[in-house]
Amino acid sequence: MPAVGIDLGTTYSCVGVFQHGKVEIIANDQGNRTTPSYVAFTDTERLIGDAAKNQVAMNPSNTVFDAKRLIGRRFSDPSVTADRKHWSFEVISENDKPKIRVEYKGEMKTFSAEEISSMILMKMKEVAEGYLGKKVTDAVITVPAYFNDSQRQATKDSGAIAGLNVLRIINEPTAAAIAYGLDKKVGGERNVLIFDLGGGTFDVSILTIEDGVFEVKSTAGDTHLGGEDFDNRMVSHFIQEFKRKYKKDISDNKRAVRRLRTACERAKRTLSSSAQANIEIDSLFEGIDFYTSITRARFEELNADLFRSTLDPVERSLRDAKMDKNQIHEIVLVGGSTRIPKVQKLLQDFFN
Repeated sequence: MPAVGIDLGTTYSCVGVFQHGKVEIIANDQGNRTTPSYVAFTDTERLIGDAAKNQVAMNPSNTVFDAKRLIGRRFSDPSVTADRKHWSFEVISENDKPKIRVEYKGEMKTFSAEEISSMILMKMKEVAEGYLGKKVTDAVITVPAYFNDSQRQATKDSGAIAGLNVLRIINEPTAAAIAYGLDKKVGGERNVLIFDLGGGTFDVSILTIEDGVFEVKSTAGDTHLGGEDFDNRMVSHFIQEFKRKYKKDISDNKRAVRRLRTACERAKRTLSSSAQANIEIDSLFEGIDFYTSITRARFEELNADLFRSTLDPVERSLRDAKMDKNQIHEIVLVGGSTRIPKVQKLLQDFFN
C-alpha cells in the first residue's frame, strides 16, 4: 500500500506518490495539480478546494482559508490578532484556542483549525485514492521549518482526524531538497539555500547536507509575502484605471473585486512566460465591460519594492548561518511565485 506525501499549504495544497521509481504529483478532479486550501459551508453542503474558492465572493463569511495561520496557536497570539483583521470569516476564542464560527445548513457551527485542515487533508487523500484506485492511509505531511512543537502536533492531529496514519512530519525545505535529489549528491558537506515564495508566505532556509543527513542552519522570511500580494498590487492598479476611464469606484463591490482578482491572478501567470497579458471581464460593474492589458514591465514596476524585499531574508539567513553567499553550493526555488522572471533575475544577480 503506497504512502503519499502531502504539502499542506497556506493557500494551496498538493499530493504526490512515489511509484515506478518516480514521484507523481496527482491532479485533482479539476485537472489541477494544486488544490486551494479552502473550505466553504453553505445552506446545503460543504465544499473543499476549487469549489470552495470559486464561490468565496458569494459567501465570504462562511468560506474559510489560511487555517495554517491558526493551527497550533493560541487565540491571544499577536499574529492571530493581526491575521483576523484580514479575514471575512469569524474567529472566536474558546479557552484561548481559536475557533472558526460559520453558518452551515442553517445552524451556527464552530471548528478548530485542525478540523478545517483535516477537511483539506481528506480532500487530498481522496485525490490520491481516485488516482491510485485504492485506499490511502499512510502519509507524510510537510510543515514550515519554523513550526514549533504545538504547530507540528496540531498538524499531526489534523491528519488523524482525516483518517491518515501520519508516518512523519517533515520540514518543507528538507522536502524540497529531497525532491531535487540533493541528499543523493556525493562529496562532502553541501550548503543549500531554499528560496520558497508561495501564495501567502515567503521562507528562506539554509540547510547543510552531508551523507544524506540534513541540518537546518537558519530560517528567515516574511509570513505575509507571496503571490497574493502581487495580485493585490495589480488589483489596485486596475481599480485606479477603472476610476480614470469610467469615473466609477468598484472597490466596495466585493463581487467585482473578486472577479478582477481572479483575472489578475491569471494575468500574473501569463506574464511569467509572455511580455503582455490581456484582461477581459464582461459586465464588471454597472454593466461596463472591462477590457484592458498589462505588460510584464508594468507588473514588475507595481511590485518592485516587494520583489526587492525578498533579498533581505536571504541576507538575514546567511548572517544567521554565519555564511558568505559564495559558500552556498545549491539554490532551490520553491513555490509558484518563483516562476516570476524578475524574482529569478534578482536572485541570480545577488549570487552572481
